[in-house]
Amino acid sequence: MLRKLLTSPALRNLLLTALTLAIAIGLGQLATRHVLQRDLTQNALNSLEPVSVNVLKQLQGPVEITVYATEQDARLGDIRKIIRDFISLYQRYKSDIRIVFIDPTKEEAKARAANIQLNGEMVVSYAGRSEHLTQLNESILTGTLLRLAHTREQVVMYLDGHGERKLDGNANHELGSLFGAKLKANGFRINNLNLALAPEVPNNASMLVITQPQVDLLPGEVDKLLRHIDRGGNLLWLVDAEPLHGLERLAEKLDLQLPPGIVIDPAAAEMNAPATWALGAAYPPHAITRNFNLITAFPEARPISWNENPEWQHHVLVEVAARGWVSRHPNKAPLRFDPQHDTQGPAVIAVALQRNINDREQRIVVVGNGAFLANSFAGNGGNIDLGVNMVNWLASEDGLITIQPRAAKDINLVLSTAQLTAISFSALLGLPLLLAGMGGYLWWKRRR
Repeated sequence: MLRKLLTSPALRNLLLTALTLAIAIGLGQLATRHVLQRDLTQNALNSLEPVSVNVLKQLQGPVEITVYATEQDARLGDIRKIIRDFISLYQRYKSDIRIVFIDPTKEEAKARAANIQLNGEMVVSYAGRSEHLTQLNESILTGTLLRLAHTREQVVMYLDGHGERKLDGNANHELGSLFGAKLKANGFRINNLNLALAPEVPNNASMLVITQPQVDLLPGEVDKLLRHIDRGGNLLWLVDAEPLHGLERLAEKLDLQLPPGIVIDPAAAEMNAPATWALGAAYPPHAITRNFNLITAFPEARPISWNENPEWQHHVLVEVAARGWVSRHPNKAPLRFDPQHDTQGPAVIAVALQRNINDREQRIVVVGNGAFLANSFAGNGGNIDLGVNMVNWLASEDGLITIQPRAAKDINLVLSTAQLTAISFSALLGLPLLLAGMGGYLWWKRRR
């Protein structure tokens, strides 16, 4: 009887069904406890850029996103679903991102109190700070989280009054259109500083930026700069291959040597760029260059060296022209190494200095080039990324040092008329004929 029961088809089917259900339930439990996702789209549309993931790792507390949106929008349709699906990409990496939806037509008082102007406007809140968003994409949201992640207001002051490059200027040689705009987008406040009028470099400045002056600084202005260094102030000095115009005392204060000449880099010429451009490709390890692998370009850079001083720690940031040299006569054609006057490469063109003073760590970055962040050249390679990393490090925002969000790849597919005809022929005629042939072959085989 037991043997017949075990060999019964009904029992076998029941056991198979039970086993299938058990496997399905088990797989379901595993899926809820161990999430495994893989984005197979060519443009990684369902994943965040590594920079966004790094920013989310820096946020230690919850993030709340309040969305003021109706359930349907005349132009976009279900706007809440669009926003919810996008935010879910961030929630994969940070589970304590909370979304709250408020209908501004039904709760007008809340919308007015929050100063909401548009349907779909969002308020992103973190650590007691908040920002409004009227557009939504990865670059905008990640930039907002970067700004909210700043632990305090960061003021970047730049020396002004001597023809320097302005951090908020829009001329080709100035730094405002790209680099300065990126600093503002990342939460930094930019102010100019004229030391002929100001009594000192303000204590609330996170750092002072000095670019190439075109006229001599007054001795009293240089005294104020040196006192800023003595107090432990942070400094970004972008020094071009031109006369220092009174900043020689600053170089002496930092034990820096700024020999004359411009770096000649054959690697740049091989890339169809001027040989007077120095290309940075490999970077010594430092917090500023951590995981940084973008090419940078420095037009007419000057070399930097220093006297060893136990008071300062020196870290090379950018070394260039391994096959090049430093030329004393870069305008003399043809460009050729002169062993009597030129210096063989490689050349250091950016260095970071650190020391402990007044119970705090003082940080200084000196770059033998200011043009790499100018509006004309900042868009080359990773120039802006490197500049922003320098500023973040000087502001002691080490956790925010990261490559900035990249632009989305082009996902448009353009087909010629011949390609469209071939695809149409295959779909409308070729595939049915193939299926008919396979069916005919199977019928003939069974008949035999």
